[in-house]
Amino acid sequence: MLPFARRGAARLAPLGRALSTKPAKKAPPHPYESFLSGGSTNYIDEMYQSWRANPEAVHRSWQVYFREAEAGGPNPFVPPPTLHAGQPLAAAVDTTMLMPITNDAISGHSETMKVVQLVRAFQHRGHNIANLDPLGVYDADLDGSIPQELDLANYGWTAADMEKEFDIGAFMASGFMSSDRPKLKLGKLIERLQQTYAGSIGVEYMHLADREQLNWIRDHLETPEPHVFPKDEKLRILDRLTWGDHFESFLANKFSAVKRFGVEGGESLIPGMKAMIDTATDLGVEAIVMGMPHRGRLSVLANVVRKPFESIFGEFQGKFGQENDWSGTGDVKYHLGMSYTRPTLNGKSIHLALVANPSHLEAVNPVVEGKTRAKQHFTGDTDRSRTMSILLHGDAAFSGQGVVFETMGLSDLHHYTTGGTIHIVVNNQIGFTTDPRSSRSSPYCTDVAKAISAPVFHVNGDDVEAVCFVTNLAAKWRQTFHKDVVVDIVCYRRHGHNEIDQPMFTQPLMYKAIAKQPTTWHTYCQKLIAEGTVTQEQVDRLSQSVIDEFTAKLELSKTHHPKKSEWLSSSWSGMHTPNIFSPVQDTGVSLDELRRIGKVISTIPLPVSQPHRKIKEIYEQRAKMVATGENLDWAMAEQLAFGSLLSENIHVRISGQDVERGTFSHRHAVVHDQVSGEKVMPLSMIGSDQAAFMACNSSLSEFAVLGFELGYSLESPNQLVVWEAQFGDFANTAQCIIDQFIASGEQKWVRQSGLVLLLPHGYDGQGPEHSSARLERFLQMSDDDPDVFPPMEHDTRRQIQEGNWQICNVTTPANYFHLLRRQTHRDFRKPLIVMSPKNLLRHRQCTSQLADFGTGTRFKRMIPDDGSGLVSDPSKVRKIVLCAGKVYYELLQERERRAKEAGGDTGGSDVAISRIEQLSPFPFDKVLAEAVKYPAAKIVWCQEEPKNAGAWAYVQPRIETALRKTSGQRATYAGRGPAAAVSTGYKDVHDREQTRLIADALS
Repeated sequence: MLPFARRGAARLAPLGRALSTKPAKKAPPHPYESFLSGGSTNYIDEMYQSWRANPEAVHRSWQVYFREAEAGGPNPFVPPPTLHAGQPLAAAVDTTMLMPITNDAISGHSETMKVVQLVRAFQHRGHNIANLDPLGVYDADLDGSIPQELDLANYGWTAADMEKEFDIGAFMASGFMSSDRPKLKLGKLIERLQQTYAGSIGVEYMHLADREQLNWIRDHLETPEPHVFPKDEKLRILDRLTWGDHFESFLANKFSAVKRFGVEGGESLIPGMKAMIDTATDLGVEAIVMGMPHRGRLSVLANVVRKPFESIFGEFQGKFGQENDWSGTGDVKYHLGMSYTRPTLNGKSIHLALVANPSHLEAVNPVVEGKTRAKQHFTGDTDRSRTMSILLHGDAAFSGQGVVFETMGLSDLHHYTTGGTIHIVVNNQIGFTTDPRSSRSSPYCTDVAKAISAPVFHVNGDDVEAVCFVTNLAAKWRQTFHKDVVVDIVCYRRHGHNEIDQPMFTQPLMYKAIAKQPTTWHTYCQKLIAEGTVTQEQVDRLSQSVIDEFTAKLELSKTHHPKKSEWLSSSWSGMHTPNIFSPVQDTGVSLDELRRIGKVISTIPLPVSQPHRKIKEIYEQRAKMVATGENLDWAMAEQLAFGSLLSENIHVRISGQDVERGTFSHRHAVVHDQVSGEKVMPLSMIGSDQAAFMACNSSLSEFAVLGFELGYSLESPNQLVVWEAQFGDFANTAQCIIDQFIASGEQKWVRQSGLVLLLPHGYDGQGPEHSSARLERFLQMSDDDPDVFPPMEHDTRRQIQEGNWQICNVTTPANYFHLLRRQTHRDFRKPLIVMSPKNLLRHRQCTSQLADFGTGTRFKRMIPDDGSGLVSDPSKVRKIVLCAGKVYYELLQERERRAKEAGGDTGGSDVAISRIEQLSPFPFDKVLAEAVKYPAAKIVWCQEEPKNAGAWAYVQPRIETALRKTSGQRATYAGRGPAAAVSTGYKDVHDREQTRLIADALS
């Protein structure tokens, strides 16, 4: 009899009988044909010739290889991945696959070669027949057939063969039968293979290209004895499982009509996560940042992160916010985050932070990675061994949401790696109501992880000890190789999508099986009782003590007030909430300091001695700007803002596609030597005690990269974090991060962020795709009231503090300089959305003087007409044109042209042009001041966007609210008409439209 399990079927299969009535999977093409036909590489040919001359001249593994090859046997050699370096990755990985086995092929082969093939078959394909589904009715890989190389009937062995001993160490660098391990009888070997690769654990790792990693996994899986936990560890697992199981049942009993998205059916997650954290802490981890969906979140908060039970019970009773503090709108309890430092078994402490997130599945993934990276930066964790991230996923979301792949794509990039993430999939084998066969095209929900060569450990969720084993192994892998790893806990969802849903509507067979399935806790208790680890009395005593604790905490929850520390994931000392006034501050810098910084950042240092000619000219022009103090352009203003912040020990990070150079070739923060390829960042050379500057060219992702930068910005207020879109409308594919996190994160989760979004915006006749950053969308999400004129006095104004973010479309380099510096020079943080320019980057009129950056200066929310081109009597001004962005310069040029035609100079116009630099929160006071200054003037809003886009819908009611304090007039509109597309695709049509809207505004 062969001891061989098959997905919950009988453990013993009769010799020679197929293990399933289903057809065997079709064998792949033989990957070793090139070797057998003489197509091997030169060095193999050379070794073959050496062997022919003297068999002892080569290693004994090659002796067997050549002897078997000459005898017509299969090729036992497994070449390293680098052997096919010129081929695609898939081809390199395939070199470790087995020769397909058929009855004809086996005849004449040596017994040793068949054993080698069997071992390799289990290493490759054992997961396909592993006993993974607790219900015993599903196939985790969506295919119930047996891979041909795992069908023992094909090997031709008899019962007598089971007693034969084999030594295949020459072919095994690690694992069961490597040269340092004893021989095994065939029957025992098959039993061990089944236990390791086809029991409760199925491992996918043979796709890894690194031989050291392959051998590491084999060494940890193929141990001399089966994995057995000592008694004290089993008792610890039971204790943790009891808390997880009883927490859900207690909530179900006390709050039966409330959705909680419990983890029933996957309770082994709790002891598995705690075991993983213990192991990680033993290996040097001091902080863990976590992200997860709603399912099981409350149990993880309570039992892993240790959010007080009384706080959770209080939330079920509708208690709101934190004591004596502004708490915004709040969110449902299964979206909230938590931060806590707790002791571990080894006497150390671990800081755990669970990041708050919305129901948009997997959207939190890059946020967690960014926060982890920032924590590593601020703690000096350069080898990424002390801070790590854990991401939990659902099976349908892991395979269905593109941000999973985008985030994994960041895992090994220089500016984004966090040194490996542990992914845990709570695999319920169903989506909301969708069967896996309708929700993915890949065999496993985890197959996306193979794109980054992450090993995948599938495990039966009802085998809690197996779950703890693989979670421990995942922690060891991460700390050893600093690479991603996936643990796929194959379980089930005892209730529907939520506790009041009816799953029998769509999955009757699955839920009939679930109804008969004992809980994981009950199964484990019976196992421990049967083996004598515990008694029934001990189990009952433990169970009652846990219930008593919950009951006491429920009573305490009636008077409990959550602490602020329970909500905040970082200690933002000194940062004010919206109800605490923060005064407006100057953001100017002394001219001497600006000149010092300017000299450094306009000098190209060694080792770059031969920069590109155009770059050299740009840097020479910047040096001239600083020396003369005149005509500083946009890029220079940005460099001075960054440089001055860095010298104040404020960390600066700008990220996005092509940010080193800038999409429009204006930034050139990194300079490349045209001969040597060396590169330098002058902003990193401000001074010996400066903060770190990072210019991070990103992958071609918006969703994941913007989420990453948001997470980065959440860690500390002492930094300026900037994400620049290649074009403003590229933010469309990151809209989930913008809507769910950036626009509303503070109100929902009490999380401040000073993240800056630079979104290139402006109509240049380049077509509808890259003209608009969709300004209207951001303004629509602004929460300032259009009908209320708020307090605007300098010492009481809290507009920005009370708003959700700031939206600006600035028109001068100096104002941009102050806008960036303002982000870090106040006692609170708000996201900043900037409609950044394109053609203004080099516009001859879009310059500033160095004095505009100096001490005593600050950001201007609105720049009124300076009067230089107007009639001398303000009462004679007939119109005030309000605008934002580059259209100002086109209005100004047309006004000057008309004035020249009328009087021969640029003076005497009766139309004032004023720029609203900060659209949101709206500068009610500044607009009112303009209306008072020009009492006879009509107000018109001019924009280049279509009427149903741009700022018009936002500014119209706010202008009228401001004017109610004076004339009470209504604003009129000058601009393009409504349109579905943001702009025309024809340059001549664009020019005619632009000419018309400018004329309408000024006429």
